Amino acid sequence: MAAGTRVDEITRILAGTVVRSVGRAVDMGVVEFDGLQGETVMVHMQCPFRIVRHGRILLGSADMRYAQKGAGPQAFDEFRMVYDARTATFNRVLGELRPSVGGVTVGEAGELTVSWEPAFRLEAFPDCSGRIEAWRVLVRGGAHHVFPPDLD
Repeated sequence: MAAGTRVDEITRILAGTVVRSVGRAVDMGVVEFDGLQGETVMVHMQCPFRIVRHGRILLGSADMRYAQKGAGPQAFDEFRMVYDARTATFNRVLGELRPSVGGVTVGEAGELTVSWEPAFRLEAFPDCSGRIEAWRVLVRGGAHHVFPPDLD
């Protein structure tokens, strides 16, 4: 990640937001948050990512590769992948808990970690050496921060 200022801004955008939902737009992972001023904050991930709790992977980007049992050939387009089933369950939990983000870190190679209670952690880890967008933290209609940073 380039400058500490950018990391500080990403942290400022996400810290204290309430985790609303996890989903996808085609094959891009999307996590939505309710911002402190009522704005929508999102993390879009085009790199591998996962959501972990107590050392157990609850949801991972690779789950988009596997159809639910009996889903048929249009499973991906019909949102009938393992990922979709797990996000539906996870979103019900998020709706009950309404957890807020307590920690955000950005590693020097673009690793993004967003933590919320009770013990959940979103981990995104860029795996491409090229100039391809791995993830983006954004406020709808406002600030956008991309990794790699000079793509935005």
